[in-house]
Amino acid sequence: MTLNRSARIAATAISLALGAASVAMTAVPAAAWAPQESKAACLEPAGHDEADAARGGSGGDHRDISAAEQKRIEARTAAILAKKGSSATRTAATVPVYFHKMLGTDGSGDVTQAQIDAQIAELNQDFAGQELPGTAADTGFTFTLAGVDTYYNNQWHKDRQSTTYRSQTRLGGKNALNIWLVDFGYLGIATFPWDYSRNPSIDGIRVQYSSLPGGSATNYDQGKTATHEAGHWFGLYHTFQGGCTATNDEVEDTPAQASSTSGCPAGRDSCSLPGLDPIHNYMDYSYDSCYNQFTPGQSIRMDQMWAAYRA
Repeated sequence: MTLNRSARIAATAISLALGAASVAMTAVPAAAWAPQESKAACLEPAGHDEADAARGGSGGDHRDISAAEQKRIEARTAAILAKKGSSATRTAATVPVYFHKMLGTDGSGDVTQAQIDAQIAELNQDFAGQELPGTAADTGFTFTLAGVDTYYNNQWHKDRQSTTYRSQTRLGGKNALNIWLVDFGYLGIATFPWDYSRNPSIDGIRVQYSSLPGGSATNYDQGKTATHEAGHWFGLYHTFQGGCTATNDEVEDTPAQASSTSGCPAGRDSCSLPGLDPIHNYMDYSYDSCYNQFTPGQSIRMDQMWAAYRA
């Protein structure tokens, strides 16, 4: 399966009319694998899908954030942290992770337990800075597998009726990372932490099932799509957020870039501002083999967002 990380933007649209006309099949949960007691939350379905734009092909792997809204989010976060009396200079937290395997009725889209375990290991490696010791940031966040469940539903498998299926299957609280494994025209789609209070029932990330370690997504089969999407879930923007501007992604140590990266083009410099494009950063659109770091500045931002919205 060949995908470009930006293909999540330009992939074939799933029309809203088709989704509305589709008749939902009853989701049949398989026996869930859960190493600890289930912590299902009774949550009301949200009335709004965070990623309609992305699914329609006109947005990215998260909902659009305008420059004006970006400023409002920064001001809101600063006010929350000031009220809490925390600068959140360092956070250490363990994140429970729930995997939801959204399979077709014929079992298509399945992954093995070994792949799920490898995905957890990949998240722990990447967020600990172990791919580039001494340069990549150790964010202080670790991940533990909280549970795996399986549903058989052709609509959900293709990420149709996503507001419905997420609101019916999401587990845990605001500190729990829910990962829905689906088969769609993108690599992943994420929600942001500042949106949790508005739409808690859809909080989490959707990931192309073939991008897990050992999957069939060519150039994107090392599990780093989940790392990228989890970065958004923690509050990081793309390194190319806002294009070639001083504000960019709100992180000082990620050089500004005008556009997303494809592949791993050494020396790429798309912006006149100082620094080469951060093509090795998990928050660009590079190949999995190109990724190797979050920066200290991104780690600080994750600390702040966690303290403000998920602690």
